[in-house]
This record gives sequence, structure tokens and C-alpha cells, in this order.
Amino acid sequence: MSLKWVDVLEIAIQLADSKPDTDPRYVNFVQLHRWVVELPEFSDDPQRGGEKVLEAIQAAWIEEAQ
Repeated sequence: MSLKWVDVLEIAIQLADSKPDTDPRYVNFVQLHRWVVELPEFSDDPQRGGEKVLEAIQAAWIEEAQ
């Protein structure tokens, strides 16, 4: 399976699993972008990860963490 920017929920789940001690409410978008593109299954254009998609990923990650 390969992850694209549209896979917001799956990205959030993988981030929650790989960064269990991280509170997603305090992750800035620069760090979040880096972590997403570093996910082993991520295979999309890093330039397409704009603010709106990062906001959606962060919101989904916050939901996962609760």
C-alpha cells in the first residue's frame, strides 16, 4: 500500500503509531510535513502537502490520540 496526501486518516494513524509520545496539538506544520514524507509507505509529491492537508492530518491525528 502506498500513501498519498488524500489518505489523511491512514497517515494520521501511522503517525500516531510511530510517534506515540507526541502530542499532535503541538506539532508545527514544518515538522508534520517532514514526518509525513518520511513515512515508509508515503509515495506522493512532497510539494503537494499544503497547509489545508496538513491541518486535516493534524486534526485526524488529534482524534486518533483521544
